[in-house]
Amino acid sequence: MSPTARSPITRRSLLAGAAATAGLSALGTPAARAAARKPVPVTREEQRLVIIGSGFGGGVAALRFAQAGVPSLVLERGLWWRTGPNAKTFPSPANIDKRAFWLGLAPEIFGVPVPPLDPYTGLLELVRGENMNIMCAAGVGGGSLVYQGMTLQPTRALFEATMPASIDYTRMDQVYYPRVARMLGIETAPDELINSRTYLPSRIFARNAERAGYAVSKIPMPIDWTYALRELKGEMAPSYTNGDCSLGVNNGGKHSVDVTYIAAAQATGLVTVATQHNVTDVAMTPAGTWTVHVDRIDTTGAVLEKKIITTPALVMAAGTAGTTRLLMRAAAKGDIPDMPDGLGSDWGTNGDRIYVWTNFTEDFGVPQGGPVVYGSKEWDDPATANTVIQASLPPLPANLRSTMMVGYGMSEGRGRFTYDAKKDDAVLHWPKGGDGELYDRLQQRASKIAGNGSALVDTNAVLPSTWHPLGGASVGSVCDTAGRVLGHRGLYVLDGALMPGTTAACNPSMTIAAIAEQATDQLVAHDVGKVF
Repeated sequence: MSPTARSPITRRSLLAGAAATAGLSALGTPAARAAARKPVPVTREEQRLVIIGSGFGGGVAALRFAQAGVPSLVLERGLWWRTGPNAKTFPSPANIDKRAFWLGLAPEIFGVPVPPLDPYTGLLELVRGENMNIMCAAGVGGGSLVYQGMTLQPTRALFEATMPASIDYTRMDQVYYPRVARMLGIETAPDELINSRTYLPSRIFARNAERAGYAVSKIPMPIDWTYALRELKGEMAPSYTNGDCSLGVNNGGKHSVDVTYIAAAQATGLVTVATQHNVTDVAMTPAGTWTVHVDRIDTTGAVLEKKIITTPALVMAAGTAGTTRLLMRAAAKGDIPDMPDGLGSDWGTNGDRIYVWTNFTEDFGVPQGGPVVYGSKEWDDPATANTVIQASLPPLPANLRSTMMVGYGMSEGRGRFTYDAKKDDAVLHWPKGGDGELYDRLQQRASKIAGNGSALVDTNAVLPSTWHPLGGASVGSVCDTAGRVLGHRGLYVLDGALMPGTTAACNPSMTIAAIAEQATDQLVAHDVGKVF
């Protein structure tokens, strides 16, 4: 995302509006008008375990509970984006179409307006907040479908500076981070690829960073790089080697959650993934179990069926925005009483900054290979730790003499969601200028790497946004280290909402997955067979 981080749930009013918009364009035929007049059926069912969301948290939960013999239903609002050599599953960032956006509700990307698109259950949703917007992913695999893939483990000092002392770093380092690395099959890019023509921007970044006195290293990625090497040989159409992979890799080879955790979970025979199932509400029953209200939708957002699912165990893995907003709506309306006071707080951006780097003295060339090869980490001091990486532009019709840099770090700024009764939704409030000191450090470092004869444009200054939203139901204030919501038997949070606003100068994905791994180990040991 997703990014990181992801949000498989939109609020009911948004869904209704999108469905109405979809209906205006879909009711052109007598058959369509007749279908629209039919009442929407309501069905009820019971499940032993329901998991909302199929990103890193949901994928880990589905697999580990299935391995413990627990069947589950995974609810995913988006599509299953299946890829393979020369596939055209994902949209191209250079030629945006309706597949890029969730029900046509994101009118801009990187601050650039996008023409109106027909509603479609697409990849990205922009959730607007005060002074900060959140980019959320949709689809089986969540944010792993569209994230660059930096798979970084924080050092002990960085981890312990941000996470509760109750989470043992030694065990995370020895057991859970390595487990995630194996599941994702992380690798660094081979020199044969880096030395090829289209990876010139990566080489320029590494050279400039070292000249500026910064350490440079290859970034571990969940990618089988032989796919990119095969592109160089002309065995596949370009996807990696032309940078056309920021909205999904069409050639395959990217070890996203759908082809790792979710695929392994399904192979147990105990996991059902229900796509195009949009959760609108969650509630506690008088008996202390959980009710999930779901709209089964078509690709325009029109509701085909309403489902009411009852379960003794509910895992919230809808991404930071989705999980937090669902729980806050339920708390505000009394559907889940006595929620912890910390719900909605401790939210952060992970310090995200995305720069367009234009070089007037040296040509980066087009196209540019991706997704990420090199990065520069300044991690010695937890108070100022940050990471800067180079990311390529997608294939463009003109040579803009530009590429991209991305930075993030130990962020201290924190926002909060509050419930707005008129909107029937929780809305993010971010302090203007939050994380200003970190942004200044990142700007200075990126400028030194860019060097003389270059210009940097901070896209986040144009459109304040983050692809790495974290917090809202964080460990310590809302949940324990196993993701149990305090005081609520059978209710769990296992996604980016559990993170306390930052994942310690690292892309969040690896830490979210590792925390979910240690949490599910606890839940298998203590809750399976007792709570559910």
